[in-house]
Amino acid sequence: MLQGHVFHSFLRPDLKTGGPYMLSQFLGGMPPALFLFLTGITLAFLMDSTERKGIAPRQRVLAALRRSGYLFGVAFAFRLQLWLFGLPAPWQDLFRVDVLNCMGFSIAVFSVMALFTTTERIRLCAALGLGIALASPLVSQMDWSGVPWLIRGYLIPDYNFFGIFPWGAYLAFGMSAGSIIRATPPDAIDRGMQWAAIVGGGLILTCQYFANSSLTIYSKSEFWLNSPAQVLIKLGVLLLMSAVAFVWTRYGARPGWSWVRQFGTTSLLVYWVHIELVYGRAAWLLKDNLNVPQAALAALVVTLLMLAISTIKTHRDKWRGVLEDLGWSFGPRPDRASGD
Repeated sequence: MLQGHVFHSFLRPDLKTGGPYMLSQFLGGMPPALFLFLTGITLAFLMDSTERKGIAPRQRVLAALRRSGYLFGVAFAFRLQLWLFGLPAPWQDLFRVDVLNCMGFSIAVFSVMALFTTTERIRLCAALGLGIALASPLVSQMDWSGVPWLIRGYLIPDYNFFGIFPWGAYLAFGMSAGSIIRATPPDAIDRGMQWAAIVGGGLILTCQYFANSSLTIYSKSEFWLNSPAQVLIKLGVLLLMSAVAFVWTRYGARPGWSWVRQFGTTSLLVYWVHIELVYGRAAWLLKDNLNVPQAALAALVVTLLMLAISTIKTHRDKWRGVLEDLGWSFGPRPDRASGD
């Protein structure tokens, strides 16, 4: 995500048709899909937990809607901060549909899945995700001229917004995956992750083949905007990533500090800060002005800076101790009275 935004903001326009930029944007397009996929998994966990506790269906739906409301609150707070820092700026920027808005809206739409059992959600959410992916090119071709722009941003595929078509598919697939995890006995999780890797690899190879062929059921479809093939390829990558993460967590991870876990525990902070840093006024000298090596170096610097900010956030006391050892003071010294 960090390198994708740096390349998008800093790379010269004449270089944005080359292979390095396209690779950067494909990799940079994975984190939003991953965020939505993981949000779907945690939403499925919530629905399964409330179901096991015997909570009434209406209350289970309300619990999902509360999570939606929280994400909407964070999304609008984020947009407000960017708008204030960017003044003078058009008021419409306050209602820009970002990935957080898409999360909140998708959760609200899929909250009705709480009415079903965990095993039922496996099939229903997988079908919903596939239906959203397949319908996305058709939604793009519909006449939306009579629909207010604010509503269109939440629905229609767009290069600059995160509409539920096709992005909501990842949350639906995540709900299906989360339901599978909760329905799988602990001693069968290893076999389940093997199947996730097999299915993921199969999706990548199959959908890549059809994306490169002339076979299509749509009169018009753009691969990077609304193609079901792209959605399913990314789903395949997500399933492979899930299997690799499972193996790494169970067999390869060691106790102690990890930069992967560090970014994971402060993902919202890193997302919030780096957007202002990369797209805000502070970077005006770099925008649309770097070549590929320079953009790669800038991406490395931004990544290291975000890692430092993340570490300071979660290890404030340790950093404070280090700075105090270097002579910095953060409070009254014990050997001095308050009136001295």
